[in-house]
Amino acid sequence: MTVANETSTDAGVATAGAGRVAVVSGGAAGIGYSIADRLAKDGFTVAILTRTEGAAEDAATEIERTGGTARGYRADVSDRAQVDAALAQIRAELGPVAVLVANAAVAPNKAFLDTTLDEWENTLRINLTGTFNLVQSGLPDLLAAGAGRVVLISSSSAQRGAPRMAAYASSKGGQLALTKALAVEFSKQGVTVNTVVPSSIDTPSVEKKRAAGLIPSAEEMGKYIPVGRVGTGADIAGAVSYLVSDDASYVTGQTISVNGGSFIG
Repeated sequence: MTVANETSTDAGVATAGAGRVAVVSGGAAGIGYSIADRLAKDGFTVAILTRTEGAAEDAATEIERTGGTARGYRADVSDRAQVDAALAQIRAELGPVAVLVANAAVAPNKAFLDTTLDEWENTLRINLTGTFNLVQSGLPDLLAAGAGRVVLISSSSAQRGAPRMAAYASSKGGQLALTKALAVEFSKQGVTVNTVVPSSIDTPSVEKKRAAGLIPSAEEMGKYIPVGRVGTGADIAGAVSYLVSDDASYVTGQTISVNGGSFIG
């Protein structure tokens, strides 16, 4: 079986999505939605996973309204049974998976000494174990095809640290290590694994923190970023689009920082 079309490379992954299936966890809002929308524009059939009832379906409807092909599925990535069930449904309805984007995450803002064990474990269960669940459940499709792309969405907090975000930074640091391990293990089977690391990206969750006075305004933050502005979801989606394309067939095990020139880590 091959996922290539007439424009395929030796990695077997076509430049355009050409109807192949890309799964994006946490794809109903923020960075995840931007990624799902971009991949749909690239020609992929996008399967959006989210744990919020109806959210994935609403996001998919919006993508389809603008000409893309998308479907929504409800799954909590921290629950392996739900992930397996969603992937089985995706295969049955859309076909085998060619691209996995692990984006679903929570980002609690709490002092380390006030963080409970339950809060710590919940953050790692969603952000890191959720990544494990999605990739391990979907990877057999990529291996069967002899080609595929895995992209993890990490955070600059894993590179430079962040106050009041010890659990989040730890979970995202685990993704960086997981990327290296998977890239080495599966590169000879035609699967590339990379991580995109956002920094200072405007999303709905960031706006909530800004409204609560936890972070400065976008204008103030932009003063300290070399390019002079905070990033957008489209900036992250562009990096993901490259990493799942033919042009990235020789790129694996890499951490791609999308941060406007903020030199960290």
